[in-house]
Amino acid sequence: MDVGELLVSQPKGKERATLVLAHGAGAPMDHPWLTDVAEALAANGLRVVRFEFPYMRLRRERGIRPGPDAPAVLQDTWLAVIHELGGGAGLVIGGKSLGGRIASMIADEAGARGLVCLGYPFHPPGKPGQLRTAHLAELRTPALIVQGERDPFGTREEVETYRLSESVRIEWIPDGDHSLKPRKSSGRSEKQNLAQGVAAVTEFVLSLR
Repeated sequence: MDVGELLVSQPKGKERATLVLAHGAGAPMDHPWLTDVAEALAANGLRVVRFEFPYMRLRRERGIRPGPDAPAVLQDTWLAVIHELGGGAGLVIGGKSLGGRIASMIADEAGARGLVCLGYPFHPPGKPGQLRTAHLAELRTPALIVQGERDPFGTREEVETYRLSESVRIEWIPDGDHSLKPRKSSGRSEKQNLAQGVAAVTEFVLSLR
């Protein structure tokens, strides 16, 4: 499978680990939010590799807007990227929302060193009964989920009632939404929340070495 272009954020000093990130359902790999996160992680010594699923490449190349590929295609794309980069044992994988969810579905199969999900979509907004957590209860790969406390895809109050594997750790971002952004009334800034998320991801990835 052609994995397309790989976008790499390279640390200036010694590379400490490699983290592969996939984009969310509606935004490409070079979206400003994901770029800011990747560059901040690179500044902490992580080599961050980004890629796009086939449907997003079609949007970029042809100017059309198809919906996300079938789950099997998304999973196969992830596995192909991991193979292209030398195998899961040397990689931490994950991504924003959809990208992190699909990574979580193949992490054990790929033998990934670790998993990082930035805003996990535990359920569709407004549909808390449609859970996407069954595989997370059995996950063996060490995992970090960075989640806003008021994320409409899974709030803190909701998620704390779910059965998740002991391998899953959650970093709660104060008053954060699906992109970790807090309300002004919280007294927190978006910059603070992103910094907390980046610090948690960096610490987690380096702990896996």
